[in-house]
Amino acid sequence: MTTPKEILKEYWNFSSFRSPQEEIINAVLQNKDTIALLPTGGGKSICFQVPALIKDGVCIVISPLIALMQDQVESLNKKHIKATTIKSGSSQDEIITLFDNIKFGNFKFLYISPERLQSTFIQQKIKELNISFVAIDEAHCISEWGHDFRPSFRNIKILRELIPNLNFIALTATANNRVLEDISKNLELENPSVFRKSFERENLAYQVFSVEDKLLRLEQIFTKTKTPAIVYVNSRKKTVEISSFLNSRKFKSSFYHGGLTSKEKQNSFKNWMTEKTPIMISTNAFGMGIDKSNVGIVVHYDLPLSIENYIQESGRAGRNNKKSFAVLLKNENDIFVYKKQVEKSLPSIIEIKEVHKKLYQYFRISNGEITEKFYAFNILEFSKIYGFSVLKVDAILKILSNNGIIELTNTYNQKSTVFFKATSKNVVLHAIRNIYTKTFINSLLRTYTGLFKQEVKVDEFLLAKKCNITSKQVIANLERLDQEEILTYKRVKTDLEICFLEPREDDKTINRYSKEIIKFLKQKEKNQAIS
Repeated sequence: MTTPKEILKEYWNFSSFRSPQEEIINAVLQNKDTIALLPTGGGKSICFQVPALIKDGVCIVISPLIALMQDQVESLNKKHIKATTIKSGSSQDEIITLFDNIKFGNFKFLYISPERLQSTFIQQKIKELNISFVAIDEAHCISEWGHDFRPSFRNIKILRELIPNLNFIALTATANNRVLEDISKNLELENPSVFRKSFERENLAYQVFSVEDKLLRLEQIFTKTKTPAIVYVNSRKKTVEISSFLNSRKFKSSFYHGGLTSKEKQNSFKNWMTEKTPIMISTNAFGMGIDKSNVGIVVHYDLPLSIENYIQESGRAGRNNKKSFAVLLKNENDIFVYKKQVEKSLPSIIEIKEVHKKLYQYFRISNGEITEKFYAFNILEFSKIYGFSVLKVDAILKILSNNGIIELTNTYNQKSTVFFKATSKNVVLHAIRNIYTKTFINSLLRTYTGLFKQEVKVDEFLLAKKCNITSKQVIANLERLDQEEILTYKRVKTDLEICFLEPREDDKTINRYSKEIIKFLKQKEKNQAIS
């Protein structure tokens, strides 16, 4: 039998484990239910990936984050380890093919979201597999006392009914005793082996500075500190502004946020990893899968969302065990802004019902109807049409997703492109003859240059605002002009897609989940008040 150390050496090129990785792996190999509480950067994934490669069958990994699942699948595949996940928008035939490949293709890992487990079809396909054990990542999401409670995690125990005598390993970086008890109870773990690693980092110094001029303090910090660094901010706009400021002061920096395209993210990440731009200015979108050992300082330019977030984010400094710093910059205005943001972002049950109802109306889904289709969704346009706060809509979408009412997918693809195939003369003639597109074509030509020379990136929502129409009408106009061979329109999906997991029943749907939602909102309010 291959040993854990042999697996570690073969695939990760390490000769020894960190404490207590080996003890956790042995517990899993002995078919014991296990809970592992390890700090960020403590090597949680190795604790289930190594035993999965030793045991027969497929390890099911439950994860709340689609991006993280994709990152881990890609990482395993690069090591020539067979791993897969169910892509968003997959048809039933595609899912059947995927499970056949898992069954007969010697796959070792299936990454899946807790929402997917609600599907009886998925449950049936899982029953057909030889499952080695189940790993639950970010397990604190199962507890209403955790900082990121996600009710759909409570459905994970359905796997015990589907496959008797199945063993679980629950992993988290943030959980107190109450949360650990809740994890054990809700997963129905039998006398679990619990492993904890101290979060104390002797090499990491925590510093809090009250400053009015934060940009000046950043300049002072990076004049002294020459190691790679991360600066966390609370808005996409700030990532660009602060990066530009530092670059103007001859500091090499990149910026990163959720609205960048996949290529832009990859370039920014690569430049930081290779230290072409050793300073990264980012929202909390920059965090998953980061393992750069020589980060010497993590600065929080704005107040973090919670203590748990702060511990996770600041913990990305000093993983090489050298002296490192976690710096928090604050002033009186921060606290005022933070409280206002909390008030704006926490919705009421009435607001949740209203947004939920309007989502169905927005996509013209009738009462009682359910569709497995993924809809491209623009949160700015939706909020504008119905007069909602974007912050509230964002929070409500997450609540609906966490309760398994909808599924959200972030795509972050390139923007759509337009190229005029017809000559400028023919385009003008077409506009004269077709009154319905004359204003639109004129607006398109005023907004973008070079449309007759090359493919130009366009923003459908921006065009909609300029033409005083909806982005759906913009898309329809561009598609019609493409069909008429006036231009070539290569449409790209928006940053967000929505799939409805429940038939439309408006208030009845929310009423079924209201108890859990109210608990979550109260806990969120309490956590934010404390932090």
